[in-house]
Amino acid sequence: MMPDWKTLFGGAAPPLVGLDISSSGVRLVELADAGKEGLRVERCAVEPLPRGAVADGNIENLDQVVDAVRRLLKKSGTRARHVALGMPPAAVITKKIVLPAGLSEEQLEVQVESEASQYIPFALDDVSLDFDVIGPMASSQDDIEVMLAAARREKIEDRVAVAEASGLKASVMDIESYAARAAVTRVAAQTPGADAGQVIALFQIGASATHVSVLIDGVTVWEREQPFGGNSLTQDIVRAYGLAFEEAEARKKAWSLQAAGQGSTQQAAADLPAGYAADVLQPFLESAALEVTRAIQFFFTSTPYTKIDRIFLAGGCAMLPGLLDIVASRTRIASAVASPFHGMVLAPGVREQQLRADGPAYLVACGLALRRFD
Repeated sequence: MMPDWKTLFGGAAPPLVGLDISSSGVRLVELADAGKEGLRVERCAVEPLPRGAVADGNIENLDQVVDAVRRLLKKSGTRARHVALGMPPAAVITKKIVLPAGLSEEQLEVQVESEASQYIPFALDDVSLDFDVIGPMASSQDDIEVMLAAARREKIEDRVAVAEASGLKASVMDIESYAARAAVTRVAAQTPGADAGQVIALFQIGASATHVSVLIDGVTVWEREQPFGGNSLTQDIVRAYGLAFEEAEARKKAWSLQAAGQGSTQQAAADLPAGYAADVLQPFLESAALEVTRAIQFFFTSTPYTKIDRIFLAGGCAMLPGLLDIVASRTRIASAVASPFHGMVLAPGVREQQLRADGPAYLVACGLALRRFD
């Protein structure tokens, strides 16, 4: 799932786009090396998906997803044809194993396949299997630690089929939580006061689920998924004002942009009633803060760790007005919205306003795009 660039291309990495396929839409990011300026955002675009086209990480309507990706490619203007895709964490089994040091690549493959059969509840013929050597064991120089990853072949083939039907070549298949980890680790390193050994909690609040990762120096020490997301707020709007789901979703986004000072007159016309903030949004924010505090307490009780130094919020809900403040207040932990493009220069066609409004939702796509520089 994580091919070696040298094996694939034999030289410098070609242009690569990160393509994040989520239940709410498809997002594309293309990055380039800008020399002394660091990284440059070449392309950044999003295209919504019809409700139900992707559910629980599964592609339910291939044609709808392909159509959205084709529109996304046209909108972005990218000429890159190599793409990095992500698999939902729940669809991938990962396991750290210990193997003897000094094995050849072929011997490692044999050993990994043998070990994998103990942990994977499917026939090996039905899965795609990959591994990565982490390094020597601290307790024994004669052994190495290896991370193996396995996913049902059909789940991977669905995403590859989307890429191929859209005229793309699926060159990298990553895990969405790993891509997000790469992006947020870069952001954390640029945060004032960032020190080695800091414990960072990343909350990716998506449409239907929140993925929680706790990282130390870029290494995941704990993760969990909770069934809570922005669709709950949309459903609350549906019940409160009698709107169709799609209309409620559009008005929710328009109201948030307007509240953040980035809405247009047209968006203001599609506003929600005056009581929305107090009657509908505030209870949702309270629930979101409760989900965050519960996850943190569960982390403390199920691991040896007793502190979290910083919280990052990401995903489509991260920019909801008031969410960051209530999370910081309830947890009493320094909190910030993860802006994956922080410190990058922007190509002329990339709108800074869009990145400010939607940046946290691009965390996975940005992490996938970073695979170009591995």
